Amino acid sequence: MPALWIFGYGSLIFRPGFPHEEKHPAIVSGWARRLEQGSPDHRGTPERLGRVATLVPTQGGTVGGVVYRVAAERAEQVLAELDHREKGGYDRITLSAEPLGGGPSHTAITWIASPGNPYHLGPTPLAAMVEQIRDAVGPSGPNVEYVLRLAEALADLGIADPHLDEVARALRAIRGPSAPASAKGGTFRP
Repeated sequence: MPALWIFGYGSLIFRPGFPHEEKHPAIVSGWARRLEQGSPDHRGTPERLGRVATLVPTQGGTVGGVVYRVAAERAEQVLAELDHREKGGYDRITLSAEPLGGGPSHTAITWIASPGNPYHLGPTPLAAMVEQIRDAVGPSGPNVEYVLRLAEALADLGIADPHLDEVARALRAIRGPSAPASAKGGTFRP
C-alpha cells in the first residue's frame, strides 16, 4: 500500500491520535461542514447525543481542514483505528484535498455521516442546537469543548467556517469569557 493521506475536518484537526509524517492545512471542494451528526460515543451518549461535524454535499462549497500523510507501513493500522473511532454513523470516502497555499492535490480519505445513519440529527435552529450541545457530555468530554476547540483550531489555521463560527459565538455568549474551551467536567450550564 502506498502512503496514505487522511483529511481531517473535525476532531482530527485538534486531536488526530494517529502517527503521521507530515500535515498541511487543506481544503476540499463541493462540501460544507455541518454539526448535523449525533455523537453517541465521544461527545454524547445514546440517551443524550452530542452534535459533531460531518460533511454535506454543497454546490460551490469548500471546507478547510488538515491533510495528514501516513507512512505506507502504517496505513492499514491507521485506517482500522480510524474506522473504529468513526464507528458512530460515519462511512469512509475518498476525496481530493488541495493544500492551502498551493501544491499538488492529494487523494485523501475521510469519514462522513450520511443522512441515513441512525445518529443523523440534520439541521436544527441555532437555539435548539446550542442547547443540545450545551447539555451533552460523552467519554471524550463535553460537547461544548468539541465545538469551541474546533473553532479555535480552524481560526489558528486561518480558516473561516460561518456555520461553526455562529454556533461557537452562541456558545461563548452563554458560557461567558472566563471558561476555557478545554474545561472538563459535567454538563455545561450558563
